[in-house]
Amino acid sequence: MSDMEVEFDVTERVKSKVTSRRGRGFTSEREEDNSKYDSITSSKDGAGGGASTEQRSVEGWILIVGGLHEEIAEDHIHNHFGEYGEIKNLHLNVDRRTGFVKGYCLIEYETHEEAANAIKFLNGTNLLERKLVVDWAFVRPPTDASNNSNRNGRRGGQQ
Repeated sequence: MSDMEVEFDVTERVKSKVTSRRGRGFTSEREEDNSKYDSITSSKDGAGGGASTEQRSVEGWILIVGGLHEEIAEDHIHNHFGEYGEIKNLHLNVDRRTGFVKGYCLIEYETHEEAANAIKFLNGTNLLERKLVVDWAFVRPPTDASNNSNRNGRRGGQQ
Protein backbone atom coordinates (compact mmCIF):
# COMPACT_ATOMS: atom_id res chain seq x y z
CA MET A 1 0.00 0.00 0.00
CA SER A 2 1.38 3.39 -0.91
CA ASP A 3 1.59 6.41 1.39
CA MET A 4 -1.19 8.10 -0.56
CA GLU A 5 -3.58 5.16 -0.05
CA VAL A 6 -2.80 4.95 3.69
CA GLU A 7 -3.42 8.64 4.15
CA PHE A 8 -6.71 8.40 2.21
CA ASP A 9 -7.83 5.38 4.30
CA VAL A 10 -7.13 7.20 7.59
CA THR A 11 -8.99 10.25 6.36
CA GLU A 12 -12.03 8.17 5.39
CA ARG A 13 -12.14 6.45 8.79
CA VAL A 14 -12.02 9.77 10.62
CA LYS A 15 -14.71 11.29 8.39
CA SER A 16 -17.04 8.34 8.95
CA LYS A 17 -17.00 8.90 12.74
CA VAL A 18 -17.77 12.63 12.56
CA THR A 19 -21.37 13.84 12.40
CA SER A 20 -21.93 16.78 10.10
CA ARG A 21 -23.49 19.86 11.71
CA ARG A 22 -23.69 23.39 10.39
CA GLY A 23 -24.17 26.74 12.02
CA ARG A 24 -24.54 27.75 15.63
CA GLY A 25 -26.73 26.16 18.24
CA PHE A 26 -26.73 22.61 16.99
CA THR A 27 -26.13 21.10 20.41
CA SER A 28 -28.95 20.05 22.68
CA GLU A 29 -27.47 22.19 25.46
CA ARG A 30 -29.43 25.18 24.12
CA GLU A 31 -32.74 23.35 24.54
CA GLU A 32 -32.05 22.17 28.09
CA ASP A 33 -32.23 25.26 30.29
CA ASN A 34 -33.08 28.78 29.21
CA SER A 35 -33.86 29.88 32.76
CA LYS A 36 -30.26 30.99 33.31
CA TYR A 37 -30.82 33.95 30.95
CA ASP A 38 -32.71 37.11 31.74
CA SER A 39 -35.75 37.89 29.67
CA ILE A 40 -37.66 41.05 28.93
CA THR A 41 -41.41 40.92 29.34
CA SER A 42 -43.78 43.09 27.40
CA SER A 43 -47.16 42.74 29.05
CA LYS A 44 -48.65 45.43 31.25
CA ASP A 45 -48.13 43.50 34.46
CA GLY A 46 -44.65 42.29 33.52
CA ALA A 47 -45.69 38.62 33.51
CA GLY A 48 -45.44 38.06 29.77
CA GLY A 49 -48.11 36.45 27.65
CA GLY A 50 -49.90 39.66 26.73
CA ALA A 51 -51.10 40.26 23.20
CA SER A 52 -49.56 43.72 23.02
CA THR A 53 -46.81 44.53 20.55
CA GLU A 54 -44.90 47.07 22.63
CA GLN A 55 -41.79 45.81 24.35
CA ARG A 56 -40.14 47.00 27.52
CA SER A 57 -36.50 47.99 27.37
CA VAL A 58 -34.10 46.92 30.09
CA GLU A 59 -34.66 50.11 32.07
CA GLY A 60 -38.26 51.14 31.35
CA TRP A 61 -40.91 51.87 28.74
CA ILE A 62 -39.45 54.06 26.01
CA LEU A 63 -41.43 56.23 23.61
CA ILE A 64 -40.19 57.84 20.44
CA VAL A 65 -41.62 61.27 19.74
CA GLY A 66 -41.39 62.66 16.23
CA GLY A 67 -42.37 65.93 14.63
CA LEU A 68 -40.61 68.14 17.17
CA HIS A 69 -39.88 71.75 16.35
CA GLU A 70 -36.19 72.39 15.66
CA GLU A 71 -35.94 75.01 18.41
CA ILE A 72 -37.78 73.11 21.16
CA ALA A 73 -36.21 72.90 24.62
CA GLU A 74 -36.16 69.97 27.03
CA ASP A 75 -38.34 71.97 29.42
CA HIS A 76 -41.15 72.11 26.86
CA ILE A 77 -41.07 68.34 26.48
CA HIS A 78 -40.84 67.77 30.24
CA ASN A 79 -43.84 70.01 30.86
CA HIS A 80 -45.89 68.45 28.06
CA PHE A 81 -45.12 64.78 28.78
CA GLY A 82 -44.65 65.08 32.55
CA GLU A 83 -48.41 65.35 33.02
CA TYR A 84 -48.78 61.62 32.32
CA GLY A 85 -46.11 60.32 34.68
CA GLU A 86 -42.60 60.79 35.95
CA ILE A 87 -40.09 60.96 33.11
CA LYS A 88 -37.13 58.76 34.00
CA ASN A 89 -34.98 59.79 31.06
CA LEU A 90 -35.18 62.13 28.10
CA HIS A 91 -32.89 62.12 25.05
CA LEU A 92 -33.27 65.14 22.83
CA ASN A 93 -30.89 64.70 19.91
CA VAL A 94 -29.24 67.82 18.52
CA ASP A 95 -27.50 68.21 15.19
CA ARG A 96 -23.84 69.00 15.88
CA ARG A 97 -23.42 71.11 12.78
CA THR A 98 -26.46 73.35 13.15
CA GLY A 99 -27.24 73.10 16.88
CA PHE A 100 -30.92 72.50 16.19
CA VAL A 101 -32.99 69.56 17.39
CA LYS A 102 -33.15 66.73 14.88
CA GLY A 103 -36.93 66.48 15.16
CA TYR A 104 -37.33 63.52 17.48
CA CYS A 105 -36.64 62.49 21.06
CA LEU A 106 -36.77 59.41 23.26
CA ILE A 107 -38.73 59.53 26.51
CA GLU A 108 -38.53 56.83 29.17
CA TYR A 109 -41.28 56.13 31.71
CA GLU A 110 -41.09 53.73 34.65
CA THR A 111 -44.48 52.09 34.15
CA HIS A 112 -46.43 50.85 31.17
CA GLU A 113 -49.54 52.78 32.19
CA GLU A 114 -47.74 56.13 32.17
CA ALA A 115 -46.24 55.48 28.74
CA ALA A 116 -49.51 54.17 27.31
CA ASN A 117 -51.39 57.23 28.57
CA ALA A 118 -48.79 59.55 27.04
CA ILE A 119 -49.24 57.83 23.67
CA LYS A 120 -53.02 57.82 23.96
CA PHE A 121 -53.40 61.47 24.85
CA LEU A 122 -50.43 63.13 23.11
CA ASN A 123 -50.19 61.38 19.75
CA GLY A 124 -51.46 63.84 17.15
CA THR A 125 -51.43 66.85 19.47
CA ASN A 126 -49.61 70.10 18.71
CA LEU A 127 -46.53 71.37 20.50
CA LEU A 128 -45.02 74.66 19.29
CA GLU A 129 -47.31 74.54 16.26
CA ARG A 130 -46.01 71.11 15.16
CA LYS A 131 -48.04 67.92 15.18
CA LEU A 132 -46.44 65.23 17.39
CA VAL A 133 -46.17 61.57 16.48
CA VAL A 134 -45.81 59.48 19.66
CA ASP A 135 -45.27 55.72 19.57
CA TRP A 136 -43.41 52.89 21.28
CA ALA A 137 -39.66 52.88 20.60
CA PHE A 138 -39.40 49.11 20.94
CA VAL A 139 -42.00 46.83 19.39
CA ARG A 140 -42.13 43.09 19.17
CA PRO A 141 -42.16 41.70 15.62
CA PRO A 142 -45.37 39.97 14.54
CA THR A 143 -45.56 36.35 15.68
CA ASP A 144 -47.61 35.22 12.69
CA ALA A 145 -45.21 33.97 10.00
CA SER A 146 -47.73 34.74 7.27
CA ASN A 147 -47.85 38.41 8.26
CA ASN A 148 -45.45 40.06 5.83
CA SER A 149 -46.68 43.60 6.36
CA ASN A 150 -43.39 44.61 8.01
CA ARG A 151 -41.31 43.68 4.96
CA ASN A 152 -41.72 47.10 3.39
CA GLY A 153 -38.89 48.43 5.55
CA ARG A 154 -41.00 50.45 7.95
CA ARG A 155 -41.03 50.03 11.70
CA GLY A 156 -44.11 49.13 13.65
CA GLY A 157 -46.64 51.70 14.73
CA GLN A 158 -48.67 54.05 12.63
CA GLN A 159 -47.65 54.30 9.02
